[in-house]
Amino acid sequence: MAHDVRAVEWTGQGLRLIDQTVLPHRLEHLDVRDVDTLVAAIRNLAVRGAPALGVAGAFGVAIAIRQAEREHWDDAARDAAIGRIRNARPTAVNLAAGVDRVLPLVPKGLDAVVAEAQALLDEDVHGNRAIGRHGADWILARTPDRPLRILTHCNAGALATAGWGTALGVVRELHARARVEVVYADETRPLLQGARLTAWELDQAGIPYLIQADGAAPATILRGLVDVAVVGADRIAANGDTANKVGTVSVALACAEAGIPFVVAAPWSTVDLNTASGGDIPIEERAPEEILAWNGAHAAPEGARAYNPAFDVTPAKLVSALVTETGVLEVSSGETPRRASSR
Repeated sequence: MAHDVRAVEWTGQGLRLIDQTVLPHRLEHLDVRDVDTLVAAIRNLAVRGAPALGVAGAFGVAIAIRQAEREHWDDAARDAAIGRIRNARPTAVNLAAGVDRVLPLVPKGLDAVVAEAQALLDEDVHGNRAIGRHGADWILARTPDRPLRILTHCNAGALATAGWGTALGVVRELHARARVEVVYADETRPLLQGARLTAWELDQAGIPYLIQADGAAPATILRGLVDVAVVGADRIAANGDTANKVGTVSVALACAEAGIPFVVAAPWSTVDLNTASGGDIPIEERAPEEILAWNGAHAAPEGARAYNPAFDVTPAKLVSALVTETGVLEVSSGETPRRASSR
C-alpha cells in the first residue's frame, strides 16, 4: 500500500530513494552514497516534496561525512559538500532545515548525525498522521454531511514526505472515515506530479480520483463540483503567504470566489518565521526545456524562450486554514503562523 512506501530510507551505507522520475510506470530505487548523486537526485526531482527533502538533507550530511572519511577530505571540503546539499533547491525551506538540524552533531560523528536524521524521519511520519486527523476534523466541521469532492494540486503524499503524506494524509484520513466521493488530481504541469504521483498513490490506496488539466481546476471549482481544496506547501512565510507548486494560486482564487475552503497542510518545519512575506520567498526557476520539449521532442518553435517558475505564492488572505501537526490556524481570518493548539 502507498502509505507503507518510504520515499527516503537510510540503509546503513547511504540513502535508498524511490526514483520518482520513473513512476507510475516503474517502481525503482536509487542507492545514494555520495554527495554528487544526492544533489542530482534532488535537482532532477527523483526525491521531492518539502518534508522528504528535509529528511534527505539530514541524511545527506551523513553521506558527506562518510564520503569525507572514504576520500580523505578535510573539514573544509566536507562542509562545502554539505553546503551544496543545503542549497540544491532554494524554495523548499525544509531541505535547509534538515541539514541545519544535524549540523551541530557533525563533531560527534556519523552515528550521532544518523540518529538525529532518523529521529527527524520518525517525527515526520508521526506528524503527518496528526496533520491528517486535524485536517479531517476541521474540514468535516465546515463541509456538507456527505462524502466530499476534494481537489488537490501537485503531490503531497507519502512520496513527498517520510510517509503517509500531508495534503494526501488529510485525504487518507477522510477516506478512512468514508467521507471521500472523489479526488480531482490536477495533472501539475510541466512534470506531471499530480498525474504520475498523486494518481499513483490514490490508486494504491483505493481512493476514487479523476485527473484533470491544471487549467480546468478553476472551472471545476466554480461549477460547484468541489467541496474543498487541500494542498501542501514548500515554504510558508511569517504572515501566512504560502509557496507551493506553480498553479496553486489559481486554485486558491477560485476557492475564494466559490466560497469553499482552501486548506494548506504542511509540517510546522515548513513555516519560515524568518521570511516576512511571500515576496521574500525565493522562487526557483527551472530549465526551460521542461516546457519547451516533451519526451525529448521539441514542442515549441525553434528559438522560443521560456519562463519556468517551479512555484507560486498564495496570499494569506486566500488560505482558509493552515493544518500542521500541532493543530489548525485559520489564516484568512487573521491568525498568523504560530504553533497552534490542537482544536
